[in-house]
Amino acid sequence: MKRLLILLTLPILACGGLAESVYPTITPLPPPTVVPATQAESQPTADIATLPPTLIPTPTSTTIVNASTFPNSSDYEWNLIASGLARPVDIQSAGDGSGRLFIIEKYGTIRIFENEQLLPIPFLDISDRVNDSGNEMGLLGLAFHPDYEQNGFFYVNYTGAGGNTFISRFNAAENIADPASEKNLLTVVQPFSNHNGGALSFAQDGYLYIGLGDGGSGGDPFGNGQNLNTLLGKILRIDVNNGDPYAIPAGNPFINSNGMPEIWGYGLRNPWRFSFDKVTGDLYIGDVGQNTWEEIDFVPRGQGGLNFGWNYIEGNHAFSGNPPASNQFTYPVAEYNHANGCSVTGGYVYRGAMPEWNGVYLYGDYCFGTIWGLIPSNGQWQNQVTFETGMTITSFGQDESGELYFSSDNGSIYRLTKK
Repeated sequence: MKRLLILLTLPILACGGLAESVYPTITPLPPPTVVPATQAESQPTADIATLPPTLIPTPTSTTIVNASTFPNSSDYEWNLIASGLARPVDIQSAGDGSGRLFIIEKYGTIRIFENEQLLPIPFLDISDRVNDSGNEMGLLGLAFHPDYEQNGFFYVNYTGAGGNTFISRFNAAENIADPASEKNLLTVVQPFSNHNGGALSFAQDGYLYIGLGDGGSGGDPFGNGQNLNTLLGKILRIDVNNGDPYAIPAGNPFINSNGMPEIWGYGLRNPWRFSFDKVTGDLYIGDVGQNTWEEIDFVPRGQGGLNFGWNYIEGNHAFSGNPPASNQFTYPVAEYNHANGCSVTGGYVYRGAMPEWNGVYLYGDYCFGTIWGLIPSNGQWQNQVTFETGMTITSFGQDESGELYFSSDNGSIYRLTKK
């Protein structure tokens, strides 16, 4: 597949927003050296040693399927498979055996990539109701119902009237969705135009998970991250198969306590992409930082109620105020500072046909285009730069076979392949 050959200067953003298009070259790095996450050459030394060990997530027994070392990334490349898209921000599979990829354009359309080509007619066009007036606003997330092949249901996360977040269900048949079929499940008032989160995903438990940022501005001025009486700054979990418009899963951690029952995890600033390992069910979250630190958080399968610390902490570091002594934070398993990037883009655990990548979680940075690999090995997390793409990485995606993709703000989609 033809690859792009022009290198331009990247914009530097501090908040994790999107920028104008660029077309740089993708260059693999030399063979990596396997090192602990807190000592990687590309990473500043973290404060892990000073943290209570019981609060640092550790690999679960289900992760024994992971690779124990990183592949030689110079044997692999990210190949261009589609271009000409309008600011793509999400890549999803329907899980229906069709092999199609569904690509969100932030201005309000969803496009289909099928049989190695981008179809000209959108799968869905709701640009008439999507508010994209802010750089971090728009159509932001997509998830297909686990029984999509039978019921035709899929779910989107977008900013609409008033800049507020709308979580809605639509119906589709074949390659066309009905814009008039919208059923709104949840509306969340947004106080500012940034930090909307946007990701949606079904886990192996069959429930829909929703990522919401802290509501925006800077530094979380309303303290939403730590406030259990707002949905902002949270990961939510809802049951879309029961209730109207949804039910609360029985295992949600704040059903019988002082908190909103939809909340699954809290203390997040702007979770820009989270995903579940399709083999283990573990959850990985890319949380965009404020002044200095970008982070990846890890949640073992089924573990709800975790507090990721924002805005008391940013990454592993104190940020604002003094947390109550009773607070227990779940610290990130990987972080990097703004000397190495500006805005983390959460990725996926590879589960495709290249066994040497099996179990490696790949994530990137929007501004620098760096892609890291993260694996649990020998009781600790190892983190390694794997590619320097030079791209503005807006999202990663995974197809039905477990192969990985990323989208760039330049309007292109790339797939990881062996040379």
